[in-house]
Amino acid sequence: MKIIIANGPNLNLLGVREKSIYGSSSFASYYERMISRFPDLEFEYFQSNIEGDIINYLHKVGFSADGIVLNAGGYTHTSVAIRDAIAAITTPVVEVHISNILTRENFRHESLIGAVCKGSIMGFGLDSYRLGVESFLAPE
Repeated sequence: MKIIIANGPNLNLLGVREKSIYGSSSFASYYERMISRFPDLEFEYFQSNIEGDIINYLHKVGFSADGIVLNAGGYTHTSVAIRDAIAAITTPVVEVHISNILTRENFRHESLIGAVCKGSIMGFGLDSYRLGVESFLAPE
């Protein structure tokens, strides 16, 4: 089973930015733990701060991967184009967020992508990614 983990803008700064919200661990170290935790899965990781690159990547993997765990970062609240890319592909997408976006600033309360995703997971720190992966392993 091939699972894609894709991160949007500013998530390359995990472990450095706003540690009180996002924690002090880098995504690279967490990703290595994910690979160890799920040795039978094939993982691929992608991160971009550029909306068009995220869309192109979703188009590239969205017809062949078994699942996509996507943290679109700030684009969650602004990008109709990423929403449309998710709707256009056949691979199911789980939206994840490290923080609980519903407890943050009002502009973060609305997810434009959530309605076209298999589900949404938020507020469990980096473990939100693990929960997203496990959602693809659970029987339907």
